[in-house]
Amino acid sequence: MAGSLQIMKTKGLKRGKDLLIAPSLLSANILDMAAHIDSLGGEADWLHLDIMDGHFVPNLSFGPALVAALRKRYPDAFLDVHIMANEPEKFISMFLAEKPSALTVHIEATPHIHRALQTIKNSGVIAGVTLNPGTPAESLFPILHMADLVLVMSVNPGYGGQSFIPETLLKVERLVRWRDENNGSFLIEIDGGIGVHNAGLAATAGCDVLVAGNAVFGQPNSRQAIIDIRIAGRG
Repeated sequence: MAGSLQIMKTKGLKRGKDLLIAPSLLSANILDMAAHIDSLGGEADWLHLDIMDGHFVPNLSFGPALVAALRKRYPDAFLDVHIMANEPEKFISMFLAEKPSALTVHIEATPHIHRALQTIKNSGVIAGVTLNPGTPAESLFPILHMADLVLVMSVNPGYGGQSFIPETLLKVERLVRWRDENNGSFLIEIDGGIGVHNAGLAATAGCDVLVAGNAVFGQPNSRQAIIDIRIAGRG
């Protein structure tokens, strides 16, 4: 039976006035993930799912089977799948088969980022590109016309619970300028150390989507935590 979660508040990626909040399942209780997701009470916009290979990042997590299980239980949910793996083109097809809403790959992980994005776009799935904290925003400029979503990592990827790197907001501002100057339509997402204390900073810099892990699932009331982050983001 499908779960009670109602996540997809917006169809497609049209930018709006309100922030989108994407709780990271890396911080959910893996032994009772469905209950943890249901505890969000419909306040989440997206569910963020990190895929780690133990090589590109020093951790292992999840696979296409979890995407398939989430899609079955929550058929209308926006599943935001972030692949942190070397040579992501080897994994794209197996994840696309499980019907994610968005699939994001790292520019640092492949010399064939154009091909990877085109494969995702050709499938009808939202195509995202990610950059690590030490990677300049300018590295994305040649492929931003292909991207539906840009994910800025505000911690070094691999583990939850890390401290936010404030300098990454300078990259967000640079991406916003490029988007404005070139009539771009991609959303800007940020992931790492996001919570009520810095949601306003991220929103002011130009972020459209906030990924939050411990700031949501590590709180006594996950639903209220999302509400608080959204309010903090409004300033």
